[in-house]
This record gives sequence, structure tokens and C-alpha cells, in this order.
Amino acid sequence: MPVVSYLTAIETPHLTKPPTTPLATMDIDTPPPTSSNDNTSTFTGTGTIGTKPKDLSGVAWTTGGSLVGSLNPNNVGYRTSDGRGGYIISSTGKRYKRIKRDADGNIIDNDENDDDDEIPGNIVVQFSNRDGELVGEAMDVPTSAGSEELGTLIRSLLEEEEDDDHGTNKARIPYAFFAKVERTTRSRNPTTGEPATHTRVDEIDITDFASLKAFLKDYRKEVSTEQTLALTYQPLALFKVRPVTRCTDTLPGHTEAILHVSYGPDGKNLASGGGDATVRFWDVHTSTPRHTCKGHRDHVLSTAWSPDGVRFASGDKRGMLLLWDPVKGEALGKMQAHSKWITGLAWEPMHKNHGKCERLATSSKDGLGKIWNVRTKRCEVTLAGHSDSIESIKWGGEGLIYTASRDRTIKVWNADEGEGKRVGILVKTLVGHGHRVNTLAVSCDYVCRTGPFDHYGKIADVTSKDRDSAEWRNGAYKASVEKYKAFKGSGEPERLVSGSDDFTILVWNPIENKRPIKRLTGHQQAINHIAFSPDSRFFASASFDKKVKVWNGRSGDFVATMTGHVGAVYQVAWSSDGRYLVSASKDSTAKLWEIPSGKKARETLPGHEDEVYALDWSPNGASVATGSKDRTIKIWKH
Repeated sequence: MPVVSYLTAIETPHLTKPPTTPLATMDIDTPPPTSSNDNTSTFTGTGTIGTKPKDLSGVAWTTGGSLVGSLNPNNVGYRTSDGRGGYIISSTGKRYKRIKRDADGNIIDNDENDDDDEIPGNIVVQFSNRDGELVGEAMDVPTSAGSEELGTLIRSLLEEEEDDDHGTNKARIPYAFFAKVERTTRSRNPTTGEPATHTRVDEIDITDFASLKAFLKDYRKEVSTEQTLALTYQPLALFKVRPVTRCTDTLPGHTEAILHVSYGPDGKNLASGGGDATVRFWDVHTSTPRHTCKGHRDHVLSTAWSPDGVRFASGDKRGMLLLWDPVKGEALGKMQAHSKWITGLAWEPMHKNHGKCERLATSSKDGLGKIWNVRTKRCEVTLAGHSDSIESIKWGGEGLIYTASRDRTIKVWNADEGEGKRVGILVKTLVGHGHRVNTLAVSCDYVCRTGPFDHYGKIADVTSKDRDSAEWRNGAYKASVEKYKAFKGSGEPERLVSGSDDFTILVWNPIENKRPIKRLTGHQQAINHIAFSPDSRFFASASFDKKVKVWNGRSGDFVATMTGHVGAVYQVAWSSDGRYLVSASKDSTAKLWEIPSGKKARETLPGHEDEVYALDWSPNGASVATGSKDRTIKIWKH
């Protein structure tokens, strides 16, 4: 076969039809080339095949004078006739690639394989934990390795015992892996108009990539294979929550639409509130009513459990705030908190209050936020600054309170005292949305909500069951501090996510910057609700556009769109292991999704006769509760 049929030069106009005689019969007598400044060499010799002269113009040669092939694969030039019986070799410096043909002789396009060819078979990797501590030495890892192989490598580095018995605590711990990617964005200073460059480091979750090669291919512009790839590992939940598939109980009792259902932080109590102006507590084991609490005179619009599970707060449409004892069903306090309806409630995290759980933040349509001491029943601070209704309020894990308003802004308030700080001082205002801000989510929401309790609803090293005793309080405080530290790690910043009527989501790092890290687009209507997964790897958004979208919790990158609902999606809730998500919709159903792989619902949970307004997944993973406009609560289990 002719030489040139094996190799094709890129952008080589001098290539002509090659000789058809096999190379084995060629007797080529060519003097060595002479050097020239313009990288060309002139030859006066001729090529002969037997005794008949033959024009060898177009045959691929090198500047060394030999034909390309196995003896000289690095061809840098082509020989062409000079028109006077001589030859010229031009050093083009072009690359050559081998052409592949199918059975019919047609050329196969290898553009897709070219990207894979650029990625090496191995890359140097350095592992570290969430605290930034290096694990082992930098090592050469095949790029074909996926998360399972990397997990095996981490377990060997940590010298963990391998045990295939998943019923014991020695079962293999699954790991998530994050690669640090440096990204540079360019913008203009809004005041001076001068160009500015901003550099940030994102942590990209590579756990769900098929291999390191797939990740490097997608991020080849940001990640260099010639440098050490820094991978951070994070242990995932060892336990697995079973997906809910069936309705086990229907709880009647409310006489109007149910607007809120929520489990206690230990998963052993269930509370609900709605349009009939009552708060009801339910026994989760027998699915029977415990207490019906009357005291409100209008719709119960907001509810919240304290992190220790001792108190339950509810706010109504007339601005009244009530505190309840969930065990006795008695009111612990009643306060006229606001002049208009209460839109949100947020308890102070237990790791910030030395186990007291006495401070509660409220927000209202009157544009004010307030911090209350529930023991003294007094307002400690009023958070004034918004020019319109506050739609959402969150108490973060770093001593900050976040309020989102119809005035299109988010305000950050200080909630800690000491070191020159004063409670209620405005720290910064976050501007970026073009319409009212409906919802907020903080990366540590789940950890702050469940306080000291583990996924069994228990507290390690605490034997006392009296939650008012000093032993229980001290043990619960220590457990909540350790739990928050384990979640945060050393350099984990607190992330805030906001959803708006402008159809966008903004990701913030409110402690360090008042500019959004990223603007997320994709929803086609207003965003109702956002929730972080328990380990903050992902967050999910629910919208009036009938879709649920899942995003990377650290970088904000889009992960998947969950389609299946035929009505607006009102709320989402995560399982305690972060593997499943449930959504409540106007279409009278709830749906179960597997994260991050399932773009279609794994299960549809039908049964309600009207819109599903509220839902919650028990922190111990045992059940899901949904509340509907049909005035019933349904309990779903595996």
C-alpha cells in the first residue's frame, strides 16, 4: 500500500497523488539535503524505479532524507518537484495522524477520540481530608480510576479494616471526592468602569464521574494534567435510608388546608399547622393524635422545632407567636410579635448557645425581623432595614442571621456578642436579584436543625433522658459542637443560596464577600423552595415551572433536572443520608427521586385528593409526612 495512504498531513497543499508502486521496489538515490535559513532543502537527484525515471513529488520525507514510516515516524516535511529535475523539501512542522477506515474503505472521523488521546493514562494525585491534612504522599494514579477505586485507595491509606458485612460498623465507608479547580472571571468595576479580574477556587464533586479521565476531559481548560491534582475526600453516610414507596397511614383531624408538617430533631415527634388555626402533635409510632393545641385566631403560617426538641414555635397571620410543650401540649408563652403576619421562624443553633436553646428569630410582612428570648418572653433586638416584607429568615452556624425580602435584597445581621460585636448590627447587604427573594437555604441547615441527635435520634455518651437536667444539657451541647465541627472541617465556608421571582438562584459566600459567587439559571418560573442535602454536597430547588433541579452544593454547577410533576412544585425534602429527595406538588402527588442519577421519579406517591402543600422526611429516615389541601396528613414508609 502506498506510504501516503497511511498518513495525511494537516493543512498541506503540496500533497499530490502518491506513486502506486510498492516501496519495496523503489530504488531512491537522493543526496543529503543542505541547510537553509528558510527551512528548505534543494535536491538535484532523481528517483528511479528499475530503469524508468519516476516523479516522486508528494512523497513524505524528513529533513534527514528518509521516507516516513517505522524508521522515521517524526516527519517534518514534504518533497516536491522544483520543475528543473530537482526536489525541494519544505519543513512544515505539521502534525500527522493515522487515518482509520471502516470495512467499506470510508474514513472514520476520530475527533471524539482526539480529546481522549490528549489525556494521559496516569496523573499525580494528592489526597487531603476536609481539615486540609494531607493523607499519604503524592502518587501516580491511573486516570481510568473511578470513585470506587479511589475509595479503596483511601481506605488503604487510612488503614481501615475491610469488611463486607454491611450490618456492622466496619462496613466499607463510601467516600465523596472533590477536586479543587481555580477559575478566573472578568468583570468591570461598576464605579470606575475599569476591568477587574476575580479568581476563586471551586471544589468540583467528581464522585459521580465515571473516571478521572471523564472529569479531566470536562475540565481540561481549568485543570492541568502536568500538575498535581489535589483531591479532598469526605466520608458519606454509612447508613442507608430505604426509599419510601407506600402510604401506611392517613391522619385526619385538621378542618382546613395543612400548610406545615415537620418532624422533631430526633424524629420521634410530628407536628402540623394549617388554616384551621390549630397546632397538632402526632405519635409517629402509632400514627394517632397526641394533642390539639388551640390558641391562634388565624392561619398558622410558620412553625419550627427547637434544636433540643423541647419547644415548638408557631406564628400566625395576625402576627401572634406561640410556644408549645410538645409532650404536654400546653402553651409555654404567647406574644404579639408583629403587626402583620409572621413569614418565618428560626432557632439559634445549639452549638452557639451552650445548650440553652432560648433564642428565636422571627420575620414578618411588616418588614421587620426580631430576636426573642423565649424564656423571658421579651424581644432582645429588632432587625430594621428592609423596605418591604421579609419572606424568609435563616439562622446560620457562624453567628449570622439572614433575611430575604420583597425589596430584592438579602441582609446579613450579627447574632453574637463579644469582641466589639453587638447583636442586631447589620453586617452587609447582598444585592443581585431583580425581583422579590422568596426563599433562602444555608449549607448547614440540616446540622443546625438536628442539633445533638444522630441518625438514630440519640445522643452519644448521654444516658439521662431528662432534657432539663444539667447532664443532658452538657452532653447535648458537646455533641452538637462536635457534630458541627465534623460537618464544617477547617476551611469549609458557610454558603447561602437564594431563590427569587426573577427565575434565578444566587450562590453566596456571605462571610467573605457581598457579591454572588454564581448566578444559576434554568428555571422558567418563580422559585418556591430551596434545600441543601444533609452533607451539603447538593441542593435542590422547586419551582412553579413544575420542575425540580439539583445543583452542586459547593460549585453551584448544574447536576440534573427532575421532570414528572404536572403542577407547580411547592417544597422538597432530603433523606438523612442524602441519597433521596421527595417533592410536593400542586398536582396532588409527591414524588421520590434518586440523587444524583435519577432524572425521572423512582416512585410517585399518590393518594391526596388536592394540592400537597407541605412535606418532611424524618431525621431518622423512617418515614415521610405530607400535608395537603384535602385536610389530611399521609405517612409514607418503605
